[in-house]
Amino acid sequence: MTTAYVPPATPAHVEIDGVPAGDPGLLTTLMSGFGHFTAMQVRDGRVKGLGRHLERLDLATRELFEEELPGDRVRTLLTGAVAAAGLRDCSARVYVYDGVRVAVVVREAAPDGPGAPQRLRSVDYLRPAAHLKHLGGFGQSYHGEAARRDGYDEALLTSSTGEIAEGAVTNIAFWDGTSVVWPSAPCLTGITMALLEGPLGSVRRRVTLADLGAYRAAFVTNSRGIAPVSGIDAVEFTVDEGLMTRVHAAYESVEWEAL
Repeated sequence: MTTAYVPPATPAHVEIDGVPAGDPGLLTTLMSGFGHFTAMQVRDGRVKGLGRHLERLDLATRELFEEELPGDRVRTLLTGAVAAAGLRDCSARVYVYDGVRVAVVVREAAPDGPGAPQRLRSVDYLRPAAHLKHLGGFGQSYHGEAARRDGYDEALLTSSTGEIAEGAVTNIAFWDGTSVVWPSAPCLTGITMALLEGPLGSVRRRVTLADLGAYRAAFVTNSRGIAPVSGIDAVEFTVDEGLMTRVHAAYESVEWEAL
């Protein structure tokens, strides 16, 4: 018979560079690696798809910790962190840990505008619990960094049979001349992807590395923006300017929501 884990009554003693941590209990929680997050761009106190971010955080909190995370609480924490950072335009991340401890990280804003064409290298790796934007992504980070060291911009995660799922930190879509196609393999539905699916009239279906020759173009999306794909492994793609204009127009049509 197994029993649930019960934390010790005495808090852990934690030191950083030889100095005791100010709040060992909080630091131990943050170091556990068990949690989830969302990432967004804030412009003049507004966020595209803010409601989707709040819904993502609440649903993941319910799944992982069996508690709710009210959107009003997140908005208050976000607004306070952005104000304290003194940045009306910024990149923000909201992390959620056990006990529904919420951490907000605010940095300088990512550059606006179209991203440079991306070269991807496929790897045999799929994220566990792919529908969650969870912590502990060592595998995807490892493959992403390895791809960049070898001259690529991003890793493309695939199954052992070559079925394409997502990028290490992106979603990917393909253009067959008629439809925008998102791979149907288990992946995280990124906020930018979710905002584009409807306006582009896109579809989801199985895509494999062997299918790449059937597609005319591809692009990737994440919280930092949208960029065309110039190649995957040895397969070259032409940047379809008409497609990218349409994709960017669809994203620009999404209204900003106030924090």
